[in-house]
Amino acid sequence: MIRLDGQLVIKSIPGRYGTFNVARLITSIGEFAVKDSVLEQYAEGKYEGSFVIAHIGPSSYSTGSGRTVIEVRARLDSMALNEMDTLSPADSERLEQKEPDPLDEERAAVPAAAHPSTATSSPAERRAPKAEDTTPFGMSTTELDKSAHPSEPVQQTAQGGEDAELFGTIWPLGETVKLDTTVDRQRLREQSKRLDQLGYTLDFKAQLWRLAS
Repeated sequence: MIRLDGQLVIKSIPGRYGTFNVARLITSIGEFAVKDSVLEQYAEGKYEGSFVIAHIGPSSYSTGSGRTVIEVRARLDSMALNEMDTLSPADSERLEQKEPDPLDEERAAVPAAAHPSTATSSPAERRAPKAEDTTPFGMSTTELDKSAHPSEPVQQTAQGGEDAELFGTIWPLGETVKLDTTVDRQRLREQSKRLDQLGYTLDFKAQLWRLAS
C-alpha cells in the first residue's frame, strides 16, 4: 500500500439503478479512475485529502457505442478528506459522460444467482449483511461497536421495520451513523438515500452521517 496526497474528483451520473458516482484520483504520480463503493455516499465535487491506495492496475469497460475503454484504476484502502469544492466545467469533462454503472460490472462478474437484489426490491426482501462483513471502510472494531449500539437512538418511524432490514446491524440509528461500506453497492446507495430522507447529512471529513438539528 502507498499513501498519497491528492484530489478526488467525484461526478454523479444518472443510471438505470439511480444516480451513481465515479471518480478520478489526481496525485503526484498520476491520475487514476476510482470505482470504490464508498463513493456512493458522497456528493459530486472535488475533495482534497490523503489517500491510502491498496492496488493500482489496468481495467476496461465497454460503452454503449461499442468502444472499449482501458483505464488505470486505483482501489482505495482508506482516505482522510479535508477540503471540498464544486466541480468546474473542466472537472466534469475529465470524467467519461457515458461511463457505465459500476454495479453492472459487479453483477457481470458473479453468477446471476449471487447477484444482490435490484433497485426495485424492497428493503424487507433483502437479508441484513452478515456479521463478518460489517467492518466499515477505514473504521476500527471499537468505532463499529459504538455505531451499532448508539446511546441515543433516533425515534423509529412507521417504516421502522423496513429500515431495520435496510440498515442491519447499525439499526437503530443514532444521532451519528457510520455506514458499513463493505455491504453490497446497491444497499449502500439505498442506505445513503434513506439517511438523506431521514434528515441526516454526510460529514465528509469524519466520514459519517449526522442528524440535522
